[in-house]
Amino acid sequence: MARVFFAVAVVLAAAGAYAFFSSGVRGVSFYKDDIAERWKAGSYDEVFVLSEKELASKPLDFFLLLAHGLSAYQIALAQINSADTLAYVDRAIWALRKAQLTKAGAADSRVKYALGRAYYYKGPSHANLCIKYLEEARKAHYPGEDIPEFLGLAYAAVQDYRGSVEAFSLALKVEADGAAVSDLLLLAMARSYIKLDEGDAARPYIVRAIEVSRDFDVISAARLMLAGILREQGALADAETQIMAVINEGGDSAEARFELGELFNARHDTYRARAEWRRAARLDPSFAPARERLNA
Repeated sequence: MARVFFAVAVVLAAAGAYAFFSSGVRGVSFYKDDIAERWKAGSYDEVFVLSEKELASKPLDFFLLLAHGLSAYQIALAQINSADTLAYVDRAIWALRKAQLTKAGAADSRVKYALGRAYYYKGPSHANLCIKYLEEARKAHYPGEDIPEFLGLAYAAVQDYRGSVEAFSLALKVEADGAAVSDLLLLAMARSYIKLDEGDAARPYIVRAIEVSRDFDVISAARLMLAGILREQGALADAETQIMAVINEGGDSAEARFELGELFNARHDTYRARAEWRRAARLDPSFAPARERLNA
């Protein structure tokens, strides 16, 4: 589930920094002017350090808490090491939760939106908090176009696949209106429909993902997903065509060989099925579905 939850993290992160300090702060104080200018310049490290310094003497200053939390979040996205990422995300949540306790922060939808995004990067175990704050931001009409996509992933993480489909539908509408449709978003939508045992509803999104994607890994995942649906529907020859396309275009993979084993199993060819599952296990000893089949 964690791999699915983070599948579009890079795309979501690329949505851009918050333009929270673009107006309404100049002339208030020197440190706020300074922080706002550094923020607009993208100097998040400097905003983080300066806001932390000022918070030492002004610990309940809403502006400083917001600046500190948002800069910590932006720095987190730039980290390579996951431990460093989580450390900055935790710092962001600390500052934003504290900002929410102030009079200004309690009714500020920006804080709810930022908290929802921060909890998203804490992983599936924090998906409920991601949902809580992003739903609050949405109800407050915060104009975050990426809210439905985050919510779709978070609802899927808590296995509320109907809620996931509804959120992804909104996300796809936003992207379609902007004349861009994400292959990863299409696959995420399809996964939720598959979890609802609605393969027919999933198929158009999978096919569209194959059509629009230029990423072999995405296309392979889509083809194997489609193969699984076709196999369940009894279209075994069509399922095999999809699996072999993956193998012929990209070589062996544990996922492809496992799906081929499932196909042979559906044909009641147990010998060839187990041979493919063994091949999948050799290609990737950590691939749990193959081990489970072989141990059954």
